[in-house]
Amino acid sequence: MLKEIQIVLWFLFVFVSAIFYKLSLQSGCIFSCMPITKQFLMQEDVLSQSRSIIFVEITDRLEPPPLVSCSVESAARIYHDRPVVFFMKGLNNSTWLDSNSTYAAFSLLSAMKNVFIFPLQMETLFQDTPLLPWYHKVNAAQEKYWVHVSSDACRLALIWKYGGIYMDTDVISIRPITLANFLTAEASKVSSSGVFGFPRHHWFIWDCMKDFVRNYNGRIWGNQGPILITRRLRALCNLTNFHNVEDQSCQNISFLHPQRFYPIPYPAWRQYYAVWKRNPDFNNSFALHLWNFMNKERKSVVAGSNTLAENLYKTYCPTTYKDLIQGTEGSGPGK
Repeated sequence: MLKEIQIVLWFLFVFVSAIFYKLSLQSGCIFSCMPITKQFLMQEDVLSQSRSIIFVEITDRLEPPPLVSCSVESAARIYHDRPVVFFMKGLNNSTWLDSNSTYAAFSLLSAMKNVFIFPLQMETLFQDTPLLPWYHKVNAAQEKYWVHVSSDACRLALIWKYGGIYMDTDVISIRPITLANFLTAEASKVSSSGVFGFPRHHWFIWDCMKDFVRNYNGRIWGNQGPILITRRLRALCNLTNFHNVEDQSCQNISFLHPQRFYPIPYPAWRQYYAVWKRNPDFNNSFALHLWNFMNKERKSVVAGSNTLAENLYKTYCPTTYKDLIQGTEGSGPGK
């Protein structure tokens, strides 16, 4: 009898928790009203407000490297009142990794109250989008840049369906951005696809998905990513060079100055792993893109090295630094 009562009380707790969570979504105090057992929260509830910060792991690995962990942790700290959602292809619906996981990065990320980790199921994600016929037709085994191409597709579909801000997993957040419709410039007249934000069902993202299929060429790196975004933006507006640190606007879409996310341009990516006499303040930046795709030398953060990257970890993802850098020497970079 006692066991039956315990079971009933447990299900009652779960039910009441779900009710409180949905009320907290409506009242705007998503993570401060009361603590919720995260494994009982549905993906649709977490993403329902079009305010999520979204990351994607497109490979099957289940242990995020330190840079990935730092990206997610820094976003969770900077956007403490918003859900930070990490979609991982290596997970499935029967897999639950929490703060007791044997994976160190999962353990520390799962312990953060506003971080949610969900399976990435591309077949389901692409339903009701222009990307589904492409996905059924494409042969992943023959694609040279499949990881990058499929990631490009997923980020578009996720923002289309749920809205919010998408970020690559080598982006360290340093202050919040509050804009609803924005693209980020890598350089004058050149857009990135590594960070962007839109509400759900925004027409620009739908147009990007149609362009993705219509002009698909998986043999050209970036053709489905920054090249696509730049192409769609140029079709809307006559882009000009940036002057000073001023953003541009195009069809009610903010086009943000390269200083906002790319103050160190990609040819100079090694500066993140160099020792500076005086570290920059990045006062004009919302986040920093560490250009991990360029990091063929597998440079990583080393405890005590006093590099710019190490100091960024200490400041913006201190738990990752403590557990994955100081705790395990020699960890490699991630993307």
